[in-house]
Amino acid sequence: MNEQQHLDTLKDIKRIMERSTRFMSLSGLGGIGAGLSALIGAWFAWRTLVAYRASSVLDGGVYDPAASDQTYTEEGILLKLILIAAAVLLCALTTGCYFTWRKARQQGLPIWDPTARKVIIHLGIPLVAGGLFILGMIYNGIYYLIAPTCLVFYGLALINASKFTMPELRYVGFIETLLGILATFWLGFGLLFWAIGFGLVHILYGIIMWWKYERAPEAA
Repeated sequence: MNEQQHLDTLKDIKRIMERSTRFMSLSGLGGIGAGLSALIGAWFAWRTLVAYRASSVLDGGVYDPAASDQTYTEEGILLKLILIAAAVLLCALTTGCYFTWRKARQQGLPIWDPTARKVIIHLGIPLVAGGLFILGMIYNGIYYLIAPTCLVFYGLALINASKFTMPELRYVGFIETLLGILATFWLGFGLLFWAIGFGLVHILYGIIMWWKYERAPEAA
């Protein structure tokens, strides 16, 4: 057995060990889809906030009582933003699950195994805690900290789950957490930080993952 065959054997052993301990079917295309969904959602949220400010008496806009009863009240704007966030989440999950399923099928790997369950559990605990924390802030009218809180808890969730999947996910988690912390110092730019974290960072991560693991799987 020559040196090249030894290297090929070691690569095969490495792949087998990684597949037994890590969930390797995450797709870069899913990350790109999630990022694009977040950017589109951020644009709709920005348009909604601009319309609200333009109609507000405090901002010098023209106040329309008939319209404000349904559209431009604080509750109405909050409901719109929640619906936008829900739509973004649904699109991100749909694209992520589809491309992950497609990659797993191409690799001949199971989409649901003990490692995948560990990823879901370790990802879900910080996300559920963060979601309940955000609901508490909404209940108490603390809207200006929602965007930073989303980023911080999401980043911690990625860091927590990264030990069972792609190691690059840990760095994404660090970036998301850092963006969330920075957003607390610039509260007026929460939507911008949200768009950068959930949009641009996801797209960049997706491109890197696609290039490294899907475009050239022999380099993985």
